[in-house]
Amino acid sequence: MVSTSVDTMTAKTLVDSAASDDPGVGLRAVRSFRELAERLETLQVSRARGLGWSWQDIADALGVTRQAVHKKHGRRS
Repeated sequence: MVSTSVDTMTAKTLVDSAASDDPGVGLRAVRSFRELAERLETLQVSRARGLGWSWQDIADALGVTRQAVHKKHGRRS
């Protein structure tokens, strides 16, 4: 299950936290950004596949190989 820490923080708070002088605060913000990016990637890959995009089209947009994107998201299709 994905943490809801991103859901409970405003974007400004998250950005401010990422720039914190306290490494603990900054690293938790980085983790939240990573979780958000993963959730957004999954959502957009699903949308792209639903619209008929090929694995190669998606890979090109993400800057990865077709094999990498298919390995990561192929089972969800």
